Amino acid sequence: MPARTGRPPRISRTDILAAAYRVIDAEGTQALTMRRLAREVGTTPMALYRHVRDKDELLLMLLDDYAAGVPRPEPPAGGGPAERVTATAHAMREALMGVPWIVELLRADDLMSARALWYPEEIIDAAVQAGLTAEEAVDVYRIIWHYTAGEISARAAAARRREDGRPTHRSQVFESLDPDRLPRLAALGPRWAELTARDTYDKGIRALVNGLLGQDRS
Repeated sequence: MPARTGRPPRISRTDILAAAYRVIDAEGTQALTMRRLAREVGTTPMALYRHVRDKDELLLMLLDDYAAGVPRPEPPAGGGPAERVTATAHAMREALMGVPWIVELLRADDLMSARALWYPEEIIDAAVQAGLTAEEAVDVYRIIWHYTAGEISARAAAARRREDGRPTHRSQVFESLDPDRLPRLAALGPRWAELTARDTYDKGIRALVNGLLGQDRS
Protein backbone atom coordinates (compact mmCIF):
# COMPACT_ATOMS: atom_id res chain seq x y z
CA MET A 1 0.00 0.00 0.00
CA PRO A 2 1.55 3.38 -0.95
CA ALA A 3 2.46 5.75 1.85
CA ARG A 4 0.14 8.69 2.38
CA THR A 5 1.50 11.93 0.99
CA GLY A 6 0.53 15.55 1.47
CA ARG A 7 -0.90 17.22 4.54
CA PRO A 8 -2.69 15.17 7.22
CA PRO A 9 -6.48 15.58 7.15
CA ARG A 10 -8.01 18.37 9.23
CA ILE A 11 -9.16 17.21 12.63
CA SER A 12 -11.46 18.86 15.13
CA ARG A 13 -11.94 18.70 18.88
CA THR A 14 -15.03 16.57 18.23
CA ASP A 15 -12.97 14.09 16.19
CA ILE A 16 -10.35 13.87 18.94
CA LEU A 17 -12.86 13.31 21.73
CA ALA A 18 -14.84 10.73 19.75
CA ALA A 19 -11.68 8.76 19.00
CA ALA A 20 -10.50 8.96 22.61
CA TYR A 21 -13.84 7.66 23.86
CA ARG A 22 -13.63 4.73 21.41
CA VAL A 23 -10.19 3.71 22.66
CA ILE A 24 -11.17 4.01 26.33
CA ASP A 25 -14.44 2.14 25.90
CA ALA A 26 -12.65 -0.70 24.14
CA GLU A 27 -9.39 -0.92 26.07
CA GLY A 28 -9.33 1.51 29.00
CA THR A 29 -7.35 4.66 29.70
CA GLN A 30 -4.01 2.83 29.75
CA ALA A 31 -4.35 2.19 26.02
CA LEU A 32 -4.97 5.86 25.29
CA THR A 33 -1.67 7.33 24.11
CA MET A 34 -1.09 10.27 21.83
CA ARG A 35 0.36 7.98 19.17
CA ARG A 36 -2.64 5.64 19.37
CA LEU A 37 -5.05 8.58 19.26
CA ALA A 38 -3.31 9.99 16.18
CA ARG A 39 -3.85 6.66 14.40
CA GLU A 40 -7.51 6.64 15.40
CA VAL A 41 -8.18 10.06 13.90
CA GLY A 42 -6.02 9.38 10.85
CA THR A 43 -3.36 11.98 11.48
CA THR A 44 0.19 12.25 12.80
CA PRO A 45 1.23 12.73 16.44
CA MET A 46 2.80 16.06 15.45
CA ALA A 47 -0.48 17.29 13.98
CA LEU A 48 -2.36 16.07 17.06
CA TYR A 49 -0.08 18.03 19.39
CA ARG A 50 -1.35 21.23 17.78
CA HIS A 51 -4.71 20.46 19.35
CA VAL A 52 -3.76 18.64 22.58
CA ARG A 53 -0.59 19.27 24.57
CA ASP A 54 -0.36 15.84 26.26
CA LYS A 55 -2.37 12.97 27.65
CA ASP A 56 -3.32 14.85 30.83
CA GLU A 57 -4.81 17.68 28.80
CA LEU A 58 -6.67 15.11 26.70
CA LEU A 59 -8.11 13.48 29.82
CA LEU A 60 -9.17 16.87 31.14
CA MET A 61 -10.93 17.53 27.84
CA LEU A 62 -12.76 14.23 28.22
CA LEU A 63 -13.76 14.99 31.82
CA ASP A 64 -15.06 18.43 30.89
CA ASP A 65 -16.90 17.07 27.86
CA TYR A 66 -18.59 14.37 29.90
CA ALA A 67 -19.47 16.71 32.79
CA ALA A 68 -20.99 19.22 30.35
CA GLY A 69 -23.48 16.59 29.22
CA VAL A 70 -24.65 15.60 32.71
CA PRO A 71 -27.77 17.55 33.75
CA ARG A 72 -27.86 19.00 37.24
CA PRO A 73 -30.93 17.63 39.05
CA GLU A 74 -33.33 19.81 40.97
CA PRO A 75 -32.78 19.75 44.75
CA PRO A 76 -35.38 17.81 46.73
CA ALA A 77 -38.39 20.01 47.49
CA GLY A 78 -38.50 20.97 51.15
CA GLY A 79 -35.63 18.65 51.97
CA GLY A 80 -33.37 19.28 54.92
CA PRO A 81 -29.57 18.88 54.94
CA ALA A 82 -29.68 15.08 55.08
CA GLU A 83 -31.98 14.87 52.07
CA ARG A 84 -29.83 17.35 50.14
CA VAL A 85 -26.69 15.34 50.79
CA THR A 86 -28.41 12.04 49.97
CA ALA A 87 -29.89 13.38 46.73
CA THR A 88 -26.53 14.82 45.66
CA ALA A 89 -24.76 11.54 46.41
CA HIS A 90 -27.32 9.68 44.30
CA ALA A 91 -26.88 12.19 41.47
CA MET A 92 -23.10 11.75 41.64
CA ARG A 93 -23.44 7.98 41.50
CA GLU A 94 -25.96 8.15 38.65
CA ALA A 95 -23.60 10.34 36.62
CA LEU A 96 -20.64 8.00 37.07
CA MET A 97 -22.17 4.51 37.05
CA GLY A 98 -21.58 3.94 33.34
CA VAL A 99 -18.09 5.43 33.24
CA PRO A 100 -15.93 3.64 35.82
CA TRP A 101 -12.80 4.87 34.01
CA ILE A 102 -13.70 8.41 35.09
CA VAL A 103 -14.06 7.21 38.67
CA GLU A 104 -10.55 5.75 38.55
CA LEU A 105 -9.17 9.04 37.21
CA LEU A 106 -10.90 11.03 39.93
CA ARG A 107 -9.77 8.68 42.68
CA ALA A 108 -6.18 9.58 41.88
CA ASP A 109 -6.94 13.06 43.32
CA ASP A 110 -5.24 14.91 40.48
CA LEU A 111 -7.36 15.46 37.37
CA MET A 112 -10.89 16.83 37.74
CA SER A 113 -13.49 18.88 35.89
CA ALA A 114 -14.45 22.26 37.34
CA ARG A 115 -17.90 21.69 35.80
CA ALA A 116 -18.56 18.96 38.38
CA LEU A 117 -17.68 21.00 41.46
CA TRP A 118 -21.33 21.54 42.28
CA TYR A 119 -21.37 18.05 43.84
CA PRO A 120 -18.92 18.87 46.67
CA GLU A 121 -20.36 22.41 46.90
CA GLU A 122 -23.86 21.05 47.52
CA ILE A 123 -22.77 18.41 50.02
CA ILE A 124 -20.47 20.75 51.96
CA ASP A 125 -23.08 23.52 52.06
CA ALA A 126 -25.74 21.11 53.34
CA ALA A 127 -23.38 19.75 55.98
CA VAL A 128 -22.59 23.28 57.21
CA GLN A 129 -26.32 23.99 57.28
CA ALA A 130 -26.67 20.92 59.51
CA GLY A 131 -24.29 22.53 62.02
CA LEU A 132 -20.90 21.11 61.06
CA THR A 133 -17.82 23.23 60.64
CA ALA A 134 -16.43 23.75 57.14
CA GLU A 135 -13.62 21.33 57.94
CA GLU A 136 -16.07 18.67 59.15
CA ALA A 137 -18.21 19.25 56.06
CA VAL A 138 -15.22 18.51 53.83
CA ASP A 139 -14.76 15.25 55.74
CA VAL A 140 -18.41 14.42 55.05
CA TYR A 141 -17.92 14.97 51.32
CA ARG A 142 -14.72 12.94 51.19
CA ILE A 143 -16.26 10.01 53.08
CA ILE A 144 -19.30 10.01 50.78
CA TRP A 145 -17.11 10.31 47.69
CA HIS A 146 -14.91 7.37 48.70
CA TYR A 147 -17.96 5.24 49.50
CA THR A 148 -19.60 6.11 46.16
CA ALA A 149 -16.44 5.68 44.09
CA GLY A 150 -15.61 2.38 45.76
CA GLU A 151 -19.12 1.07 45.19
CA ILE A 152 -19.01 1.98 41.50
CA SER A 153 -15.55 0.48 40.99
CA ALA A 154 -16.50 -2.73 42.79
CA ARG A 155 -19.66 -3.15 40.73
CA ALA A 156 -17.78 -2.52 37.49
CA ALA A 157 -15.10 -5.07 38.41
CA ALA A 158 -17.74 -7.66 39.35
CA ALA A 159 -19.59 -7.08 36.07
CA ARG A 160 -16.39 -7.60 34.07
CA ARG A 161 -15.70 -10.81 35.98
CA ARG A 162 -19.20 -12.14 35.33
CA GLU A 163 -18.77 -11.48 31.62
CA ASP A 164 -15.97 -14.07 31.60
CA GLY A 165 -18.59 -16.76 32.12
CA ARG A 166 -16.25 -18.85 34.25
CA PRO A 167 -17.09 -19.89 37.83
CA THR A 168 -15.52 -17.48 40.28
CA HIS A 169 -13.15 -18.59 43.00
CA ARG A 170 -15.49 -17.05 45.56
CA SER A 171 -18.46 -19.12 44.37
CA GLN A 172 -16.38 -22.27 44.59
CA VAL A 173 -15.31 -21.42 48.15
CA PHE A 174 -18.87 -20.74 49.28
CA GLU A 175 -20.09 -24.00 47.81
CA SER A 176 -17.76 -25.99 50.06
CA LEU A 177 -17.91 -24.17 53.40
CA ASP A 178 -17.84 -26.28 56.57
CA PRO A 179 -21.18 -25.71 58.39
CA ASP A 180 -19.60 -26.71 61.71
CA ARG A 181 -16.93 -24.03 61.45
CA LEU A 182 -18.85 -21.29 59.60
CA PRO A 183 -22.56 -22.11 60.12
CA ARG A 184 -24.00 -18.73 59.09
CA LEU A 185 -21.97 -18.44 55.92
CA ALA A 186 -22.51 -22.07 55.01
CA ALA A 187 -26.27 -21.59 55.26
CA LEU A 188 -26.09 -18.48 53.10
CA GLY A 189 -23.59 -19.99 50.67
CA PRO A 190 -26.02 -21.04 47.90
CA ARG A 191 -27.48 -17.51 47.87
CA TRP A 192 -24.25 -15.56 48.43
CA ALA A 193 -23.85 -14.36 44.84
CA GLU A 194 -27.49 -13.25 44.70
CA LEU A 195 -27.37 -11.50 48.07
CA THR A 196 -24.12 -9.66 47.44
CA ALA A 197 -25.28 -8.50 44.00
CA ARG A 198 -28.19 -6.53 45.46
CA ASP A 199 -28.11 -2.76 45.15
CA THR A 200 -27.65 -1.49 48.70
CA TYR A 201 -26.34 1.96 47.83
CA ASP A 202 -29.39 3.87 49.08
CA LYS A 203 -29.37 1.99 52.38
CA GLY A 204 -25.65 2.59 52.79
CA ILE A 205 -25.62 6.26 51.83
CA ARG A 206 -28.55 7.06 54.12
CA ALA A 207 -26.83 5.34 57.04
CA LEU A 208 -23.63 7.25 56.28
CA VAL A 209 -25.38 10.61 55.95
CA ASN A 210 -27.47 10.16 59.08
CA GLY A 211 -24.40 9.14 61.06
CA LEU A 212 -22.18 11.92 59.72
CA LEU A 213 -24.69 14.74 60.12
CA GLY A 214 -26.01 13.46 63.44
CA GLN A 215 -22.61 12.95 65.01
CA ASP A 216 -22.02 13.92 68.64
CA ARG A 217 -21.25 17.65 68.74
CA SER A 218 -20.14 17.72 72.37
